[in-house]
Amino acid sequence: MPQADGIATVSPGMEGDEKRDFDYQDFFENGAVALRLVGADGIILHANQAELDLLGYPAAEYIGRHIGEYYAEQATSDDILGRLARGEKIVRYPVRMRARDGSIKHLEITSSGHFRDGRLVNARCFTVDVTDLERTRLELKQRINTYHQILDGLPVAIYTTDRDGTITYYNSAAAELAGRQPLIGHDKWCVTFKLFTADGNELPHDECPMAIALKENRPVRNQEAIAQRPDGSFFPFLPHPTPLRDENGELIGAVNMLLDLTDRQRAEEVKQHLSAIVESSFDAIVSKDLNTIIKSWNHGAERLFGYTAEEAIGKSVTMLIPDDHQDEEPRILERIRRGERVETLETVRRRKDGSLVPVSLTISPVRNASGQIVGASKIARDITSARENEQRIRMLMREVNHRVKNQYSVILSMIRETNKRSETPDQFEAQVRERIMALSRSHDLLVSGDWKGATIKELLTAQAKPFPRGEFIDMDGPSVVLSPNAVQHLGIAFHELATNSAKYGVLSGDDGTISVSWKTTGSGEARLFHLSWVEKDGPQVQSIVQGGFGSVVLKRVAPTAVGGHANLDYGSHGISWTLEAPLAGVGTSASSET
Repeated sequence: MPQADGIATVSPGMEGDEKRDFDYQDFFENGAVALRLVGADGIILHANQAELDLLGYPAAEYIGRHIGEYYAEQATSDDILGRLARGEKIVRYPVRMRARDGSIKHLEITSSGHFRDGRLVNARCFTVDVTDLERTRLELKQRINTYHQILDGLPVAIYTTDRDGTITYYNSAAAELAGRQPLIGHDKWCVTFKLFTADGNELPHDECPMAIALKENRPVRNQEAIAQRPDGSFFPFLPHPTPLRDENGELIGAVNMLLDLTDRQRAEEVKQHLSAIVESSFDAIVSKDLNTIIKSWNHGAERLFGYTAEEAIGKSVTMLIPDDHQDEEPRILERIRRGERVETLETVRRRKDGSLVPVSLTISPVRNASGQIVGASKIARDITSARENEQRIRMLMREVNHRVKNQYSVILSMIRETNKRSETPDQFEAQVRERIMALSRSHDLLVSGDWKGATIKELLTAQAKPFPRGEFIDMDGPSVVLSPNAVQHLGIAFHELATNSAKYGVLSGDDGTISVSWKTTGSGEARLFHLSWVEKDGPQVQSIVQGGFGSVVLKRVAPTAVGGHANLDYGSHGISWTLEAPLAGVGTSASSET
């Protein structure tokens, strides 16, 4: 197979005008661009040295063979020859060709055909090696894929646009936040459905912070906005649009990060309230490796266990476990190694000062990037208060049950005695209502005082308030806090006295006075409580009906309830009621009232 001056040739098939067409022999031979001449049947007719060097074949193994033998895909050569036969020009057609050493070269072919009588005779092919470029493209594509994977894994909404504002990418967090799937290559400026300013005015998309960042080629910060989802829900957010530039500083697009201010505001509120949270409700969070060595230690752990982070990190977590609970840690680590989560394990741990604290533990496996379990995260909550609260609740429920039954007993007795002494149903209803309301006023005092009791002055004021001139009752005596039992029964007694006075005595007119005084005598367990209700200078007395409910309360029910006795006396222009009882049955004594 002859060669002409370094150019591999095939003499058969070479016509005179073909030779004239290739009268640029020096360029063809010595040029740096790989060139070959291919016949209409696909046989390689000529190849310069650059072409041979590109694929690594000697002329004897390359020229005279069908070009399709060197393509990685046979269909590629068929497509190129078919296009050339139809008169098309091939420009930078990407192909993959096999080199002699077995490697694959990424090339771009530019070719045009030589025709005679309308039929393809041969074609000149200029070949450019783009293997390095293709490798760079592949690496770039892999980097972009990695970049997108990172962004897709972030919990923050992120999207990008080109320089015209058309969306080119968004991550799943952006779609979730916006409540919609933006149309890449179509939607512009924003991934959100509708926009509003922070004060509620509608904000056109082409005036949003992202649009401003692109139009003015600058980052936009601290411009809060409100977005509406297609389902009608709203959320406040803070955008962070930032222009993207190429190596020459030219604007090529922008990236935007959307911070949902709903969560941020919630976090701010949590942060503001941290200082007010008591130690028993601020959890300790500790991480450890599979050898029990502490790796992290938060402030909650410092408060709960007494060790600073410097003292705890690097030590074994077993220092917190009492001797009689040391068998817990191996069992916990065994479950963690199996990938299990340990939830709500109530146990005991030891503080730095040696004291024991009951805690509730939640323990989860910690994995590295490959998914391998490398440690555990432990949340410890002090349940001392919880256990104390449970005990208080049980005690409170027993107390409430006792008090409710006592209230029922008082009300039933009130209804029964009122019924015996009422002449008409209307009278019965009115008296029962008034007496239950009096009991309710006493009950309100107890509730406001956490059922610890109430003073005599508070009780008298509450029971006299509904009556005309009730505020003019004179009160004098030391501060005695009545027990809940005394509040209820003395409250009924004061109500009956005020009711009688409003009907027949001082409170029924403008004359006379009512003085209520009390004192204590004696000492120690023998101390006595004395109280007197005295009406003077009022209308002619009409006594409480003997045997009536008021008389029964004042003479028997109230005194008996506090373990004492009472007298009810009638003067010409006023009545008096005196009560004497052990102070222990009434309440406790304090400083003098003013």
